[in-house]
Amino acid sequence: MRDDSTAIADYWDAAAPAFDDEPDHGLGDERTRAAWARLLDAWTPPAPVDVLDVGCGTGSLSLLLAQAGHRVTGVDLAPRMVARARGKLAAAGLPGRFLVGDATSPPTGDEVFDVVVSRHLVWTLPDPEAALREWVDLLRPGGRLVLVEGRWRESGQRGTPYVSGAELLPWNGGIGAHDLAAVIRPLVTDLRIEPLSGDSDLWGGPVTDERYALIARRRRDRAGLSRSR
Repeated sequence: MRDDSTAIADYWDAAAPAFDDEPDHGLGDERTRAAWARLLDAWTPPAPVDVLDVGCGTGSLSLLLAQAGHRVTGVDLAPRMVARARGKLAAAGLPGRFLVGDATSPPTGDEVFDVVVSRHLVWTLPDPEAALREWVDLLRPGGRLVLVEGRWRESGQRGTPYVSGAELLPWNGGIGAHDLAAVIRPLVTDLRIEPLSGDSDLWGGPVTDERYALIARRRRDRAGLSRSR
């Protein structure tokens, strides 16, 4: 797939008005919202810490993280998604910074974070392995990487591409936990996988595909740190 960030941004901009209609996007149901809040609390250190939400969408996870007392920065390629995220936290009276930019290389300069979180994003990326390396580099030594991912389409199954050429994306249709762990393991330590398919509260109902969280820490001894502490 050619690097056509404009087409991708346009797609998600068009999706923004109805994006929160999905139960696990908008978190409008109290049980769904509470289920995600409970997981985020388990995956993050005690507040307050600096959290980067890459591919933040309309900011539903950012809102939960801010409500928990964390200092949240969200990044998304789609300006309308970012606008909705800003409005969501403003309506709740909570601080949060949201930036329009490529999640593969977030426009956060030399900043580093205690947690980088991403949900259902890597399947949309032209170079997901480069994105993972960048996200790990954005962590302070010992910082936590939290990836909520899944496998929604088996190899060979047909589906309508979300943008032209999306069927050529490396991880189109998602990536299984075993394969994602193999890619990320050389960069991190204390890696674990938590299956999520069985908790229907997270999704607004039962799901049959593979959904999981990968949680890991940045190695404290990783060489080449050039970012400010």
